[in-house]
Amino acid sequence: MSPIIQRAAAFARVQFHRLVSLIKQYPVRAALVLPALLLFYVLVLIPYTPGIGDLRKAKSETPSVLLASNGTVLAEYRRSNRRWVTLDKISPHVVNALISTEDHRFYEHHGIDLRRTAGALLSTLSGELQGGSTITQQLARNLYPEEIGRAATITRKIKEAITALKIEMVYSKDEILETYLNTVPFLYNAFGIEMAARTYFDKSADKLDVLESATLIGMLKGTSYYNPVLNPERAKARRNLVLGQMVKHGKLDAARLDGLEKLPLRLDFERQVEPLGIAPHVAQHLRKWLISWADSKGYDIYSDGLKVRTTLDANIQKLANQAVARQLAQLQKLADGQRKAGAERAMLQAGFLALDPRSGAVRAWVGSRDFAQEQFDHVSQARRQPGSTFKPFVYGAAFMQGLSPSYALIDQPVAIDTGGGGVWTPSDATPPTGQPTTLRDGLVYSRNTITAQLMQKIGPASVGQLAQALGVRQSKLDLVPSLALGTSPVTLLEMVAAYGSIANGGHYMQPVLVASVEDHQGKILETFVPVRESAPAMPRADSLTLVDVMRGVIDRGTGSAIRQRYGIQADVAGKTGTTQDNTDGWFIMMNPQLVAGARVGFNDNSATMGNWGQGARSALPMVGEVFQGAFRNRWLDQNAEFDIPRRRPPPPQAPPQQRNDSLADIVNGLFGKILKQLQ
Repeated sequence: MSPIIQRAAAFARVQFHRLVSLIKQYPVRAALVLPALLLFYVLVLIPYTPGIGDLRKAKSETPSVLLASNGTVLAEYRRSNRRWVTLDKISPHVVNALISTEDHRFYEHHGIDLRRTAGALLSTLSGELQGGSTITQQLARNLYPEEIGRAATITRKIKEAITALKIEMVYSKDEILETYLNTVPFLYNAFGIEMAARTYFDKSADKLDVLESATLIGMLKGTSYYNPVLNPERAKARRNLVLGQMVKHGKLDAARLDGLEKLPLRLDFERQVEPLGIAPHVAQHLRKWLISWADSKGYDIYSDGLKVRTTLDANIQKLANQAVARQLAQLQKLADGQRKAGAERAMLQAGFLALDPRSGAVRAWVGSRDFAQEQFDHVSQARRQPGSTFKPFVYGAAFMQGLSPSYALIDQPVAIDTGGGGVWTPSDATPPTGQPTTLRDGLVYSRNTITAQLMQKIGPASVGQLAQALGVRQSKLDLVPSLALGTSPVTLLEMVAAYGSIANGGHYMQPVLVASVEDHQGKILETFVPVRESAPAMPRADSLTLVDVMRGVIDRGTGSAIRQRYGIQADVAGKTGTTQDNTDGWFIMMNPQLVAGARVGFNDNSATMGNWGQGARSALPMVGEVFQGAFRNRWLDQNAEFDIPRRRPPPPQAPPQQRNDSLADIVNGLFGKILKQLQ
């Protein structure tokens, strides 16, 4: 809007309001200049009202859709909780009640009912506020509350009238009714007649009878005042008034009125909850990004019907949802069992993330146990100490400095000077053996004393640098000796991305959620290709060495339940993690085609879990269940191998069979041996 038009509008507003006060003092003189000044004021206000293009866009408003890689709908980005229905899917009783009550000359005017407007204007000038808006004017106000406003001023009424005239130029009468009934609010987050019908009467809009229709239309005069749930008597009186208006204008048989007025409201009330979809945290995570992207391209995510195709695998996402729900239900029983009498129940939470290490494409994302109760995202927002899942970065940095998995350190008590008089003395659940322990075994069996000595040898700076290069890029890492045991809080997203880099030959791939964005006709507006950094975060040979060592965690270490309980024989490697006092349990596992990780803990990081909170018992089952299902359904290739030969463990030997031979059997056996020797 140009400064000249703005100054003209301000001047016109001042003069117009001055004129209103002059009319009472000098009605004759004021009447002579009123038409000219009013016309000028109207012309000035026209640029402040929605254009024809905006009106056409509003009529065809279509929410953007978030899709999984196979086309499954994950979410719809709606401006409000509304389900648009065409006019033929709305009960005719609703239309008759609306027109009879709000605008009985609806089919006779072109947006403004001059008789009603004149009457309302005279009443307003005399000090008595009175509404005179047609259905079209009300639609203008509902569609454009910011441009038109709701203040009881003449300026607002003029803007409303101008917009109404424009609407009548663009919409047919039936389209106006359809748009109005689909956009009007009905409390309890219900927008439009369809959601109102489901909220108050548990039926679709086309099934509403005359009483139900009159009740809902009666609310429009004041949804809170005539709320049938909280104010049933007022709502019933208003409903009966609507019925009377329908009789007055020939839309209801007068003989039925007395009987209908005596009937109760008969509500069947239930709040309508927007469907969450299978990945609500992803929908929440992407909303802000999509709004920014759409704004930069001139699109509106709430009205332009964009199709956002994500990298999520709907099948793996469903598996992850089930695994998280099942495991937390079991763990919650244990948590409730250890709760002290009178203490408030604390709910366990978890995050789960799976991605393809070759491309960074996210395949599954579970941000909490129940999005309806916990919108906080435990994948991208929660920063917690990773515990021993951080140790692979220590051993990876050591391999980069030339140490081999067979390099040995003595498993002995450790005391490390942290500077400033402090001493760090890490320990393990079992006493030190005093024996040489290879780096391979140090990581496989998660020995803190070995890891601490290794950190002292290679230095915290090299470990922090590798962790950041691999994917821990948003969280600040304290470069102190205890970093070796995962004392710096990080997100699950960062950790899984870093393990993805290890599985990808040392190359970091930024996690990707969006594959492409299309318009409502399916035309691709933009594709998002994974970007592989030119320089590896870790030399390929060293990353493969680290993978090989981490295989041992699954084959014979703290992650052996993957083989024993879940029967997974594919090439996988991983690491468990448990923080001090079992505050958090972690487990991350990688395969050439998929990397998945989970973390379990309370929101209050001072609350602790029992011994069931160890990563191998709390987090591992979620990851194990997802991998198990993915292999069983052949969504992953069970024969895929890392590019370094596996050290296959010897097949387990069957226990010796117990013998229960009779004396005759023994004698016969000995006799047979003697005969064989004689022959």
